[in-house]
Amino acid sequence: MITTAKRLDTVEEYYFSSKLREVRQLMSEGKSIINMGIGSPDLSPSKAVIEAVAAAIQDENGHGYQSYQGLPEMRQAMADFYRDQFGVEVNPNNEILPLMGSKEGIMHISLAFLNEGDHVLIPNPGYPTYTSVTNLVQAVPVYYDLKEENGWEPDFEALEKLDLSKVKIMWLGYPHMPTGARGSLALFEKLVAFAKKHNILLINDNPYSFVLNDNPMSLLQVEGAKDVALELNSLSKTFNMAGWRVGMVLGNPEIIDAVLKVKSNMDSGMYYGIQKGAIAALKCDKSWFEDQNKIYRRRRELTEKLAEKLNCKVYKEGVGLFVWAKLPEGIESAEKFIDEILYEKHIFITPGTIFGSNGEGYIRFSLCVKEEKVQESIDRF
Repeated sequence: MITTAKRLDTVEEYYFSSKLREVRQLMSEGKSIINMGIGSPDLSPSKAVIEAVAAAIQDENGHGYQSYQGLPEMRQAMADFYRDQFGVEVNPNNEILPLMGSKEGIMHISLAFLNEGDHVLIPNPGYPTYTSVTNLVQAVPVYYDLKEENGWEPDFEALEKLDLSKVKIMWLGYPHMPTGARGSLALFEKLVAFAKKHNILLINDNPYSFVLNDNPMSLLQVEGAKDVALELNSLSKTFNMAGWRVGMVLGNPEIIDAVLKVKSNMDSGMYYGIQKGAIAALKCDKSWFEDQNKIYRRRRELTEKLAEKLNCKVYKEGVGLFVWAKLPEGIESAEKFIDEILYEKHIFITPGTIFGSNGEGYIRFSLCVKEEKVQESIDRF
């Protein structure tokens, strides 16, 4: 029998991959499941995006292999977006690398910089892929705590007490997933100083900046951040283009070039039409964000009512695509709690435990659910 690589022993199937099979099985049995678990936008991209792609399909020169670095006009659109939205200047020629979704960037960056045995600082709670990729490249996850009493921000005194001699990369993501904590420029300044002090590559995963957030920020706004930091961003949540797989990584040319060495051996460029759609999206004006947030605001208000119906305490300061809520006193297992709701009320909610041990005692609701379905969820109780 052919055996799998040992690295597969370090990871499990992604939670949503396996859990959604369970959900689909219930649906096949005739159960009317309301999925409030996964953050896949159910809204459409703008009309301009669809029209740009439709036009590109007719371009007879648009069906061949594309540049590993993407169309120059797409990189320029990304640079313009960062200038207009964050006040950050980046060179489109060598400080931006388009990605097929920011998730692949996590793997590319890890392959480019991590050797076996290197240590990686990972937030707890945080995006599970940071841990999976770290294990797959045979580096060592080192978790740093994020707790509600500290506003879901790092404790720098605790960080300084860690053995940082082998740490090569530090992952963070503000606005934070899953809690929705906003972060601040003051926090980013501390993180950049910490990374410089300990010679750590700092990476901010930043796909949620424009959802229900009146103050979008970039780590690259901090003076000198490019010396030690990268930022990942994505069109998935901001422009309802999750399935299109368009992201970007931004930073100084030497670091970007290292990531490109990996990426150029992994794919043969992004489809021309998708790039044209991305350019149109990045040119959307302020009204796009305002209209999207009107919808998400109404959904959040209803979702908070649902959480309160479950006697959960909502983290009101949260922004982004999710509502983070603390379970009632006496509930010992978030996973048992959500399974009871799934099988009794046919509503799927995410347990906080999949994001790390500090997620125990919490659950997460997605806002990618139409208002009438959220109201139906409330009515089921």
